[in-house]
Amino acid sequence: MRLFLVLVISTFFFVSCSDNSSCQLARWSEEKANEWYASKLWPAGCNYIPSDAVNTIEMWHEDTYNPALIDKELTWAEDLGFNTVRVFLNLLVYEHDPEAMKARLDDFLSICEKHHLVTALCLFDDCFAAETTYGPQPENPEGQSNTNWAMSPTVSSRKDTLSLYPRMEKYEKDILSTFSQDERVLIWDLWNEPGNSGMKISTLPLLKKTFQWAREVNPSQPITSGIWLPVPDLAPINSFLIENSDVISYHSYASYDDHSSFVNFLKMLNRPLFCTEYMARITSSYFSNILPLLKENKIAAFNWGFVQGKTNTIYPLIPKAGSTEPTVWNQDFLYPDGSPFDPAEIETIKSLTK
Repeated sequence: MRLFLVLVISTFFFVSCSDNSSCQLARWSEEKANEWYASKLWPAGCNYIPSDAVNTIEMWHEDTYNPALIDKELTWAEDLGFNTVRVFLNLLVYEHDPEAMKARLDDFLSICEKHHLVTALCLFDDCFAAETTYGPQPENPEGQSNTNWAMSPTVSSRKDTLSLYPRMEKYEKDILSTFSQDERVLIWDLWNEPGNSGMKISTLPLLKKTFQWAREVNPSQPITSGIWLPVPDLAPINSFLIENSDVISYHSYASYDDHSSFVNFLKMLNRPLFCTEYMARITSSYFSNILPLLKENKIAAFNWGFVQGKTNTIYPLIPKAGSTEPTVWNQDFLYPDGSPFDPAEIETIKSLTK
């Protein structure tokens, strides 16, 4: 498996960017990126969505945004010693009422600040539900993980880029400009898992635009988008991300050996590393083996999952027969009352974050 990983990674390390103009557009130098990162505490936290939200529309919707619950759950994050969270926004919610969406985001950032958390904000997403609308959201089927997580933009809207590009540009530039000097924002994660959900390299032209627009805003925070699957089919996307991100971010739900091998290659890029997703017990990605690896290598650590809730991520991504609560959760690690799924995991986290 490790030999395969080495060969796969090598394929995309040597694929050159096909758009030299955007590649050369004001990327942070290695020196600037490393100096910026050296000024920060080791970022350690989780991907966060409130337990009462099934997706990003429900999290930010005017009728279901729940600051009281967010405040309570982020109290638990602070108690763990976390100092950051990664959070997803949504184009449709913004378009319904841009000023109200920005006000809710400002409120959310203030709650985070209260709990000594900075935020990695993710603007676009290729996972999982292809079509969503603003309004009440469907529940995930019992026993199925994250099936109603909202792709943003929707797949149908991508068929008409003449209309879509101006919508995306307005949204991105408005959000970035509003919070471009805000110390409550740690990084801008422009696109989550580009090419996932069957999008493959069709996402690449949109991805390039998001980097171009971010450079035009020129925020004080670094921009990135994560390498999530190092395979030949996604080599053009992975190459673009490597050549254009200020800090290198990636996802890995692999076991210790494979994750460690991936880290060894990414360190060759000589830029700060952000693991923006890890931790899936059924693939042997645990707090006990991966979090120490990330801290030892000074890699920012964001596990997937936090409080058991409507996303159903305690279940495996590919559902098995039956819908009873699994004996071993795949992800998440707190019950809705704040008690731990596994107290030993809490001790591991605190031993590294405190």
